Amino acid sequence: MQVIKIGGNELENEHFVQGLVAAVADLETPAVLVHGGGRAIATWQQRLGLEPVKVDGLRVTDADSLAVAEMVLSGRVNKRLVAALLAAGVQAVGLSGVDGGLLRCRRKSHPTVDLGFVGEIVQVNAGLLRGLLAQGLTPVISPISLGPAGPAGESGDAGDTQVYNVNADEAAAAIAAALGAGTLTFLSNVPGVLDRQGHPVPALTAAGTAALIAEGVIREGMVPKVNAALDVLARGVGSARIVDLAGLANGGGTIFRR
Repeated sequence: MQVIKIGGNELENEHFVQGLVAAVADLETPAVLVHGGGRAIATWQQRLGLEPVKVDGLRVTDADSLAVAEMVLSGRVNKRLVAALLAAGVQAVGLSGVDGGLLRCRRKSHPTVDLGFVGEIVQVNAGLLRGLLAQGLTPVISPISLGPAGPAGESGDAGDTQVYNVNADEAAAAIAAALGAGTLTFLSNVPGVLDRQGHPVPALTAAGTAALIAEGVIREGMVPKVNAALDVLARGVGSARIVDLAGLANGGGTIFRR
């Protein structure tokens, strides 16, 4: 079984979506899909007069921005992807992290700014996903997640009814670890981690990744992606890969191993 995280920017491209659903339809092993939706969220924020703000690749999310993220991710993006998969013969079912308490999270802290309603995963309802996979269904997951379980919430200030915007890379990593997936693939619009000359780095370790971050070669939105790849390795997943659609079938991209 594998987990595939799909970049939200790519899902605005109809050609990419058609290539994606064809690739998923040809998979020989069951898969769980986790998607983002950054470009669509930013577009709707601007239409509603909200200014998108990101820090270290994470979207600062106040109450109004959270409402937009929830509508875009769990509504428009999720259902369009499910519809495309169904049209290709893939028995897909769309979920958010809220459904069935699939993804429980706490408020994410940052050393310099208040991120607002941004969460980090503390629990995954892996049994729900295993049940869907056992029925031959392909879960398609929006990373909008629910606060921690318990009468007052684990954080003591949110309760278990508060929803949070969770970075889709981090959500995919938590799901892959909870399921014991063989591979976590980050499907992006770039062919992998690029060196200074713009060429994909075939393989990276934790030490090599840290050096590239320190040098500024890995930056912005790629930072949480590579951190999620390394995190999932530490939690027992066999390998992680960052790749574009063209490299998905031919073994391209950057492979992360212990």
